[in-house]
Amino acid sequence: MAEAPLLAVESLSVAMGVTPVLEDVSFRIAPGETLGLVGESGCGKSVTALSIMRLLPNPPGRIIGGRILFDGTDMLSLDIGALRAIRGDRIGMIFQEPMTSLNPVYTIGDQIGESLIFHRGMNGRTARSETAKLLDLVGIPAARNQLDRYPHELSGGQRQRVMIAIALACRPRLLIADEPTTALDVTVQAQILDLIGRLRHELGMAVLLITHDLGVVAEFCDRVAVMYAGRIVEEAPAAQLFKQPRHRYTEALLHTMPAANPPGRKLPSISGTVPAPADRGEGCIFAPRCGFAIPRCANELPPLTEPPHRLRCWNPA
Repeated sequence: MAEAPLLAVESLSVAMGVTPVLEDVSFRIAPGETLGLVGESGCGKSVTALSIMRLLPNPPGRIIGGRILFDGTDMLSLDIGALRAIRGDRIGMIFQEPMTSLNPVYTIGDQIGESLIFHRGMNGRTARSETAKLLDLVGIPAARNQLDRYPHELSGGQRQRVMIAIALACRPRLLIADEPTTALDVTVQAQILDLIGRLRHELGMAVLLITHDLGVVAEFCDRVAVMYAGRIVEEAPAAQLFKQPRHRYTEALLHTMPAANPPGRKLPSISGTVPAPADRGEGCIFAPRCGFAIPRCANELPPLTEPPHRLRCWNPA
């Protein structure tokens, strides 16, 4: 019998005002598994993460259909008290911009310790001691000396490590990492990803990694879901997807990777742009940018096929 998923997103649809931005998004993550959610900027990856956490600003954002099941509980049915009991405890999240996600008027020790006091019932002294251990765990040197520093006193890489410490403070079962290495230099990126990978194995947690970096996904993820213009267009085990992509959008994305091109050659790009939510039309959303579109693609939306290699394409590679 297949293991029950830790997270199951089923036919999730989200609108901004009256305009749908996510449509029929479905994927699952098993306990201890890492799923990479990839796609160009503006395709809906962060909206998906915020919807799972029930942090989507409303208005204008509204979940208009589907279910989000975490450990068998429908997140959409919970009141705010029940949601707060899960956020930061059983589900942790690393946000894109640590400088704007951290509160500038509180020390990093207070911001990490807050979760331990709220979710674990620790007193201030115990929470402070545990916070120092967390900072040490995420690789911040002289951790006890850093507790009373403010976010603006830290480097970008250190702030990102603080965000990871906050997300992991209560040893969550699921970590949502939304572009966790954005704006960091290459060396720090590698350190942050190594840290998440090591902690994933040590804590046995599942990870939803949201990124546009296919190289990171190839190295880090068990499975990959490719999103385009608010829909999942392909999902497969990582090794299979990189070896034999079937959706024309996935194929085009892989061709833009530096590793797929000889040294010195200008990297290819995908012509055109991701359509605005109001301009997606009735057929395959990628058809206007696809060199392999057939007449059916323009006016008929392809269904998503069944696992293990799910695909939404009329003329696959």
